[in-house]
Amino acid sequence: MDVTQNTTENDSIKAILLNAEDINLAASLLFVSYQDDPVFLDIFQHNKPDYDKRLRSAIREELAAFWKTKQPMIGLFSGEHLLGVACLIEPQAGLEPDRFWHWRLKMMLSAGVLSTQNMIEKEKRVAAAIPYQHYHLLTFIAIHPDHQQHGLGSYLIKAVDTIVNENSISEGVAIFVTKDKNLTLFNDGNYKKLETIDVGKVTGTLMFKNK
Repeated sequence: MDVTQNTTENDSIKAILLNAEDINLAASLLFVSYQDDPVFLDIFQHNKPDYDKRLRSAIREELAAFWKTKQPMIGLFSGEHLLGVACLIEPQAGLEPDRFWHWRLKMMLSAGVLSTQNMIEKEKRVAAAIPYQHYHLLTFIAIHPDHQQHGLGSYLIKAVDTIVNENSISEGVAIFVTKDKNLTLFNDGNYKKLETIDVGKVTGTLMFKNK
């Protein structure tokens, strides 16, 4: 599936589906980007020892589950340098909030039982608030901190649009935004607010973009 985007401003930038060799790079980028995310700080108990270890393990298991079930993972590259990542769950992908048993077991062993339960509860709340039956869920989207403020976020969103538009049953794409500073990016990308959701001690904004 070709998700390459061409622009005059970023003609050396390409958006392509990640392969197996890219997974570790993607996990590292997502860890750096989500390390201070309010929801993950709460879910993985940042005030307790080994927060970084729990978060790294969770991201690694998430990406492994995505790869195993062939979910779209988009990488934004400049040459061989990975600048951004977006991960989507496709409609009817079999990745319900409870996930499959081995994913839960690995998460519990690596991230801890409470963190795993909190992660599943977050996903259940988000899913329950989306008034559509067939939709993509944008679970991760990040530009490396060293490459932000250059329009690459909008570029990555366009690549997500390509994936969504190529799926015949998808009604659109949902995203749970946990940082207020990111709301402008999604507003500019024609995402609309569905509602505000409380996850643990954190409040986020559930947004949706119709196909």
